[in-house]
Amino acid sequence: MPLLATPYYSGFERAHDTYNAITAASDGNIYYVLSSESPAEGGRMYVYRPESDRTELLADLTEICGEKDAGAIVQGKSHVRFYERAGKLYFATHIGFYETIDGMERLPVTPPDGRALYPGGHFLSYDLRTGAFEKLATAPEGEGILTMTLDRDRGDLYGITWPVGYFLHYQPESGTLKNLGPVSARGEAGTPGQDYRVLCRSMVVNPRDGAVYFSTSEGTIFRYNPANEQLQAVEGVDLRLDYFGQYDPLYPGSMGYNWRKIFWYAPEQVAYGIHGNSGYLFRFDPAVPSVELVERLTSEPSRKSGMYDQFSYGYLGFGLGPDNETIYYLTGGPIYENGQRVKGVDRIAKGAAKGLENLHLVTFHLPSGTYKDHGPIFYADGSRPTYVNSIAIGSDGTVYTLARFRHEGREIQDLVRIPMTP
Repeated sequence: MPLLATPYYSGFERAHDTYNAITAASDGNIYYVLSSESPAEGGRMYVYRPESDRTELLADLTEICGEKDAGAIVQGKSHVRFYERAGKLYFATHIGFYETIDGMERLPVTPPDGRALYPGGHFLSYDLRTGAFEKLATAPEGEGILTMTLDRDRGDLYGITWPVGYFLHYQPESGTLKNLGPVSARGEAGTPGQDYRVLCRSMVVNPRDGAVYFSTSEGTIFRYNPANEQLQAVEGVDLRLDYFGQYDPLYPGSMGYNWRKIFWYAPEQVAYGIHGNSGYLFRFDPAVPSVELVERLTSEPSRKSGMYDQFSYGYLGFGLGPDNETIYYLTGGPIYENGQRVKGVDRIAKGAAKGLENLHLVTFHLPSGTYKDHGPIFYADGSRPTYVNSIAIGSDGTVYTLARFRHEGREIQDLVRIPMTP
């Protein structure tokens, strides 16, 4: 049986595709960001309160960064989930307006309408009790913050910027921001075929020693040791696995051998991640070190067809549920018409959908190894949620995401609630 998705209009007409930026907090509410492509109107942060079934605007991202009257390109989005620690949510901002240069989306160098250049993304905090925001640090070189994680035991924040890909380490106690330099050639500022490398979208902290891990498009796993501030490749293991597929990391269009999303699993003292294009769940043990494939977490129709999902980067709607044992994954499933699979284009030059597909909810129970496809997801009018790259799971198992739908004749992206079937 299909799952029924309920869309919510939060009141932001410019709401555009959001990646990662939705989280269920300890107060029972769902916090999320709606992005903007405008150079002048920033993204916005909202809260959904399940008890009242209502959404509420909390803030404009540009305003809480103190840049309302700066006349610069605004803070258009957040590309990271919220991380909770000691009653506060931590997150970061990113640019939402790009300049097309040589056919690629780049950090603007010629701002429109006389605006100043983008001032850089910011690490921010939000106090769940008081509602106060605090700007903590600003990314260097006018870069946005693409990727972020938090060491919940020690309080340190880590980020990877866009487009060059600087690795950042922020220490709240001292207010110190350290830039460890680019993590992968020139990142997404590079020239395809030369120094271009797609950047990792997810990092994980080993709580035992505070080490931070991320991947590169070549499949190398890096480890940052905050104790000595050393950033080094993990020897003896990588993500260049045949089952993941074959990629040329010098060109855009896929995440290459990068993991798409990863989290720490305390019962086993390991990390579990997903490779986006292939949909393979893997187990990364930094102590060995080793990478072991566990299961292909694509939808049942995708598993049977043997094909990749249509979103060229794979999906970010991957995370551990409230029982701390079950993985929830929002992924794609092929559409069949007259018995034939509907195909998309073969190649695409950026992270986007190659063609239309269904949205499926897949769960995987780690202790028992139980896989379940809960079926395709549709709105009440029969249309499909699309461009889904985020997930939050409420304490009752309800799934929340940010997806495209039609509102008053326009396509926007906003909050979507997906109740689980009994």
